Amino acid sequence: MQFKPLSDHLFLEPMEEEKVTKSGLVIPETASKTKPMMGKVVAVGPGKTNDKGELRPMSVKVGDTVLFKKYGPDEIEIENKKYLVGDEEDVLAIIE
Repeated sequence: MQFKPLSDHLFLEPMEEEKVTKSGLVIPETASKTKPMMGKVVAVGPGKTNDKGELRPMSVKVGDTVLFKKYGPDEIEIENKKYLVGDEEDVLAIIE
């Protein structure tokens, strides 16, 4: 299925950060109940229109890994796969 978000919306595939304790133990993602804060961009809208009616293009693109606000994007499920849908302003940084 393909997504075509409108305006400055984007679809993210959530990514869990691997958590390792100081002693080297890996904590599985099933042990964490917190909402993810990293994701891979799978679809972006064309951008947002400013007050003059000009389109302001998106600063993120498909394939970018981004850090976003913890409670910004909404969780949805499509065809048994979880996604996050948010606005460009929910993105804090692009991770390179």
